[in-house]
Amino acid sequence: MKVLKFGGTSVGSVESIKNVKNILAGREGKKLLVLSAMSGVTNKLVEITDLIKVKDHSAIATIISELKNKHEETIDALINDATLNADARSFVNDVLTTLKSLTLNEYSEGVYAEVVTTGETMLTYIFSTFLTQQGIQNNFLNAKDFMHVSNLENPDTEFVGELFQKSISQLEPTEVYITQGFVRIDSNNSINTLKRGGSDYSATILAAAVKADEVQIWTDIDGFHNNDPRYVENTHAIAELSFEEASELAYFGAKILHPQTISPVIKRQIPLFLKNTFTPDLPGTRISDEIHSRGLKAISAKDGITAIKIKSNRMLMAHGFLKKIFEVFDKYETAIDMITTSEIAISLTIDSDRNLDQILEELNDYGEITVEKEHSIICIVGEGLIEDKSTSRLFELLNDIPVRMISYGGSNNNISLLVASKHKIQTLQGLNQKLFEHQETPQFV
Repeated sequence: MKVLKFGGTSVGSVESIKNVKNILAGREGKKLLVLSAMSGVTNKLVEITDLIKVKDHSAIATIISELKNKHEETIDALINDATLNADARSFVNDVLTTLKSLTLNEYSEGVYAEVVTTGETMLTYIFSTFLTQQGIQNNFLNAKDFMHVSNLENPDTEFVGELFQKSISQLEPTEVYITQGFVRIDSNNSINTLKRGGSDYSATILAAAVKADEVQIWTDIDGFHNNDPRYVENTHAIAELSFEEASELAYFGAKILHPQTISPVIKRQIPLFLKNTFTPDLPGTRISDEIHSRGLKAISAKDGITAIKIKSNRMLMAHGFLKKIFEVFDKYETAIDMITTSEIAISLTIDSDRNLDQILEELNDYGEITVEKEHSIICIVGEGLIEDKSTSRLFELLNDIPVRMISYGGSNNNISLLVASKHKIQTLQGLNQKLFEHQETPQFV
């Protein structure tokens, strides 16, 4: 079985949905489709959750009406069989009726999760019905029946697989199964999410669960690029990446892939393909446990970084000082991305300031605190990167741009620079010039 995930832009319009059907029809064998909501729908649903907090039921009703019109227009454009059309309309109407009743509750994390996962439910049923009209036999699956993920960091894919097999055992065999991304059932047996962008993660969890031959992530970009094409000209897609390279790039800002996506398929060595829904014949990027070449591969950037410096004379020769600092961040469930130390100071970065005030209050007991917001981490990735002699050229950047921190040596495959976000584009372009444009022969294509 192959797992194919299609994102919001891939199912964002009638023509896009038809395109997905054509991609599906051109691939033999059993397929499990994991679909996102139509583009823009989840944003509208998040807007509804904000309105629940202030009990603005008039504005909520307006958005629900907009969602109803959007999905009914999609149904009418795709499904002309009267019986199937009525069935799809009835399903969407039932989902939106449930949504409306949810909005009468007090806001809670549970209500948030139920509301924002509504879009995937509607779209997958519409797509399943569309395929039925097109003569493509398929089974619609409710992800809530098997996506039981208690631990976001370490999902029990064996358990998910058992529940999945139980679900499909009750259905007529088919070569196409369709389900929702993003949604999960948590340790409290409640509806929850895999966080925004988590449909990629849904796909790889399911790929590991069903022991898939491969997993394909279909989006609107033709694979991982060697730099950010929004800011840098003449970038190109990378044909092959190792699991570790792709994980580094995803975590440090490459938007094409959810940061946790890679982990479920590594153990089972299931290759992952990044493909463009709108140019399906392009090869895209293949991610696997294979290493095809070494040295520089790609550059990505992660925004929204906060740098914190703790200066204290007590650090000198103080056993356990770092442990105490890390315990503060652990207490507030805040991950640290980069860290550098000297004899009297420690500097580190975080990508979430949700609990920043509480963290700073506790850190004040340990020394003088300096906080710098609006920074970006620039990540340079490649197998054996720090052993590549040409990599040294990146440090020429210090002549042009004030670099706040450098992480070098923590991994053989990653060098990270911290710069003010206002210098991000200049840094990406400068690194591209120094590291890629000066290569006489491109190392990777």
